[in-house]
Amino acid sequence: MRLFKRILIANRGEIAVRIIRACHELGIETVAVYSDVDRDSLHVRLADEAICIGPAELSQSYLNIPAIISAAEITDSEAIHPGYGFLAEDAHFAEACIASKITFIGPTPENIRTGGDKAKARHIMKKKGIPVVPGSDGPVETEEEALRAAKKIGYPVILKASAGGGGKGMRIVNNEDELAQQYHTAQQEALSAFGNAELYIEKYLPEIRHVEVQIIADDSGRIVHLGERDCSIQRRHQKLIEEAPFIFSTSRLRKRLGEYAIKAASALKYRNAGTIEFIVDKDKNIYFMEVNTRIQVEHPVTEMITGIDIIKEQIRIAAGQPISFKQKEVRFTGHCIECRINAEDPERFIPSPGRITMFIPPGGQGVRVDTAAYSGWNVLPYYDSLIAKLVVHGGDREEAIVKMRRALREFIIEGIKTTIPFHQKVINHPDFISGNFNTHFLDNFNEASV
Repeated sequence: MRLFKRILIANRGEIAVRIIRACHELGIETVAVYSDVDRDSLHVRLADEAICIGPAELSQSYLNIPAIISAAEITDSEAIHPGYGFLAEDAHFAEACIASKITFIGPTPENIRTGGDKAKARHIMKKKGIPVVPGSDGPVETEEEALRAAKKIGYPVILKASAGGGGKGMRIVNNEDELAQQYHTAQQEALSAFGNAELYIEKYLPEIRHVEVQIIADDSGRIVHLGERDCSIQRRHQKLIEEAPFIFSTSRLRKRLGEYAIKAASALKYRNAGTIEFIVDKDKNIYFMEVNTRIQVEHPVTEMITGIDIIKEQIRIAAGQPISFKQKEVRFTGHCIECRINAEDPERFIPSPGRITMFIPPGGQGVRVDTAAYSGWNVLPYYDSLIAKLVVHGGDREEAIVKMRRALREFIIEGIKTTIPFHQKVINHPDFISGNFNTHFLDNFNEASV
């Protein structure tokens, strides 16, 4: 079965460049879309063809479904890869592609819809016997219902948006008074961010690691997992550093995580690439958290320790081909760490747009830089501040840390502020080096000890 002749990438930045490269290696032509302020971006230069889809405002360009579908039709693109963010988890977009007889390179609309409804996904997993954090059986529709559920679960609890992601619509509450204050605020934030004000409640577990499992599924229903990633270094629920494998992973824990992930994907009749996310507590109890129905920002971490190109697998599966490997063929080698380099003030984490006057990425064995940045490129204020992903691979975690330390020191970006100094402090922090951290690492970040 042949692959596609031409694929349109409905995204920008480093992920668009990443997809273009995978397509070219597969002999597939690419079409880039761009807003009028993005015409000098690297993904526009690298694609075989590029088409402007509107002005800078997201609703008129990268979130403009009719414009993107029209661009695909005009350029005779057979498929669309959405990358991550933007329309990647929009079931209406996936349906619009299908209605236009354009292949959507990703999960099915139903996968996206179910995975995006955190409360519904949680309910499905609970029915299938996958451990979930104690919480409400479904959305809590009123403040009174939330108070009753919280009393039953026991404080502290966490309010979560049913359609949530990226930490929006989430509030940790310690008592009834806080819940009464935060309930409507979380509702409004969820409505503003996702167009859906539904909230559900879970028991808040303070000392946890955020561990996710990469899965891939094809049309025949075959599902494989590519191991776990630790994403516990976060700021306001936004991941900043990811690594694989989980530092405290054992063959038994990995087996359990993999089995739960495959069981979860099977319950959803999942197709293509995705991530099943879990909480692992200090006693190594595992709890299902959510499903991410797209390629993840941190997918290179898994690629580096397995040697498997996840983007290429996505494309092959969307073309109707089976997964190109069996579960028993997956091998995990060494340790990998990824730092997300953002165009932000490293002290205050506020955006730092502007022209990059010098951009010299690090190199050497086991160093990978996924980026769309270059010297002379303007970091625009309209979009996400991620400008590069610095990924290193070593024989073990100690070697990976040493290599990341060296790579961060070599990475030169001038003209704007970046989070490189922040990452240098984390990588050198004794608690990071020892692995003694959880999702609250940055809450207690002691720069004086660095």
